[in-house]
Amino acid sequence: MINNVVLVGRLTRDAELRYTQSNIAVATFTLAVNRPFKNEAGEREADFINCVIWRQSAENLVNWAKKGSLIGVTGVIQTRSYDNQQGQRVYVTEVVASNFQLLESRNSQQNNQGHQDHHGGYQQQGYSNQGSSFQNGNNQGNNFQNGNSYGQQGSFFEGNTTNLVPDFTRDNNPFGRPTNPLDISDDDLPF
Repeated sequence: MINNVVLVGRLTRDAELRYTQSNIAVATFTLAVNRPFKNEAGEREADFINCVIWRQSAENLVNWAKKGSLIGVTGVIQTRSYDNQQGQRVYVTEVVASNFQLLESRNSQQNNQGHQDHHGGYQQQGYSNQGSSFQNGNNQGNNFQNGNSYGQQGSFFEGNTTNLVPDFTRDNNPFGRPTNPLDISDDDLPF
């Protein structure tokens, strides 16, 4: 069976860094990922995907990526559940990121900050983590303490992304047609 996730999107807010009681870094963040099609009004809709990242990667994400940053994330989908204060079972599905990559330079990020269009917001539900390595202050017996829930309000901002796609012309595409004949002898070929 395969459980593999690859996402490219923008941070809806700065990632929140916390530490477990055993001093392991954990960061939570939400990625806004555009859908590949437009709705009836001709606008792109976005999915807002909750993510968690651990250890040094969590600290690096908080230090280098800010609200609106375009990042790529790889990881797995995880579903967990807990009982809330009203005694109801709550299920949470999130991406546990194993690593991330910044997909634009700092200059692009700063230039886009001033030219962003508001694409809408959402209200994320607050949650805690029962039987896992982090929690909010409502559940006792877990390792990660936080005085309030993870519930945050975020919005997705998208800037000018014309510089994000590489320009693959024949001159700089190593897989394009060569302008000069290839100088390869039969002895150099592996077959």
